[in-house]
Amino acid sequence: MKKITIRDHARFEADKMAKIALGQTERALLDLYCVAPGQTQKPHTHGDQDKIYVVLEGRGRISVGGSEDTLGPGEAVIAEAGVEHGLVNDGPANLLLLVVVTPPPLHMGAPEERTPKPAPHA
Repeated sequence: MKKITIRDHARFEADKMAKIALGQTERALLDLYCVAPGQTQKPHTHGDQDKIYVVLEGRGRISVGGSEDTLGPGEAVIAEAGVEHGLVNDGPANLLLLVVVTPPPLHMGAPEERTPKPAPHA
């Protein structure tokens, strides 16, 4: 078992949403998305991958298949393969999401190649 302390990996970038790899298996990818106010993930699709967004902190608008809703802590949404999805942090606070993609993208490499790097301590 590998314990992951999510908060230790959170980092926000001034110019774009930060995507941080937390772990991967042959069948799933676990990422942390750190989205500062005003940042977005442009709408896009994955032909053969499902994506699950789980909000940990903050609030943000997430769109899936043309529908849009504001999600807050403890809320989640699933974008099935082939369905357009994206998000925007239009609030005043940072948005922190746990994201699961299954199966993992082929370009991500083998699980042992995706070792998360701890965020620098401020």
